[in-house]
Amino acid sequence: MNQANKTLRDTLKRESALLAPGVYDALSAAIAEQCGFDALYLSGGAVSYTQLGRPDVGLTTMSEAVNVLGRIRDRVELPIIVDGDTGFGNALNTQRSVRDFERAGANMIQLEDQTFPKRCGHLENKSLVSTGEMVGKLKAALDARRSPDTLIMARTDAIAVEGLEAAFERAEAYLATGVDALFIEALRTPEQMSLATQRFSDRVPMLANMVEGGKTPILPVDELTQLGFKIVIFPGGTVRLVAKQLQRYFKSLKSLGTTAEMQSDMLDFIGLNEVVDAPALLARSRKYAEQAALTT
Repeated sequence: MNQANKTLRDTLKRESALLAPGVYDALSAAIAEQCGFDALYLSGGAVSYTQLGRPDVGLTTMSEAVNVLGRIRDRVELPIIVDGDTGFGNALNTQRSVRDFERAGANMIQLEDQTFPKRCGHLENKSLVSTGEMVGKLKAALDARRSPDTLIMARTDAIAVEGLEAAFERAEAYLATGVDALFIEALRTPEQMSLATQRFSDRVPMLANMVEGGKTPILPVDELTQLGFKIVIFPGGTVRLVAKQLQRYFKSLKSLGTTAEMQSDMLDFIGLNEVVDAPALLARSRKYAEQAALTT
C-alpha cells in the first residue's frame, strides 16, 4: 500500500481541515514540504500558467499534467491532490487519465462535470455535460484505479450554469457513485458554503477552493473547518505571488541593469542550493565515488 495514500485517507478523518497549498513544479512542492504542510494540490490552471504561460481554458493535455506530477512526486513524499479536469474526454479517456495520474503519484484525483475543453471554475460562460454522463465518468474512474487508496473527488461547476440547488442535485448523484470527496465549485457566499456542508459534510469530505479574486469568499482554514469542510486548497496563490515578484524583478533588472535592488528579497547561491538539497546530493555522489574506488 502506498503510504502517502494511506496518510491522506487517515488525515481526512481528523477534526481540522487539511490545508493543501497549490504547487506547480518540483521546486515549489519541495519548499511547501519543507514548510510543514501535510498535502499538496496541483491544479490544471497552475500547469497552464507555468508550462504554457496561458490561462486555464483547457489548453493543457493530460500528458503535460502527468509529466509535471511525476517530477513533483520524484521530489516530495507528501500526498498530492491532482486536478484531473474533465478526465480529458469521455469515460474511456477518464479511465486512461486516472491510471496515468495514479502511476505518476497522485493520491487523490479530482474530476469535474464541465464539457471539454473546460475553463477555470471562476471564469464565466462554462458549460456542463449531463448528470448521467458525469456519473458514468465517475464510475469509470472508480473502476480504473488500481488501489482503493487512490481517492476520487467529484467536482460540479453547476452553480454558475444551473444554480445552487441543481449543483446540490448533481452532487447527490455523484456521491451515490461512491466517490471519496465532493467539490462544489464557486460557492458565492458563506451562507451558500454553510448550506453545502450542512447537506453533505456528514457523509463525505468536502473541499473549499480559495481563489484570490475569485467568486468564493476567502476564509481562513479554521473558519472553513467550523463550516464543515475537510479539505482547503489555495490552488493558484503560489503562481500569483511568483508572477508579481517576477514582474518586480524583471522591471528592476531592466531599469537598473543589476539585481542589487532585489537581492534582499532573493536567496543567494548558497541559500538556493540548500533548498534544493545540493549538500546532501553532493555527499551522496562522494559516497558512490568512494565505493567505486574501493572496487577498482
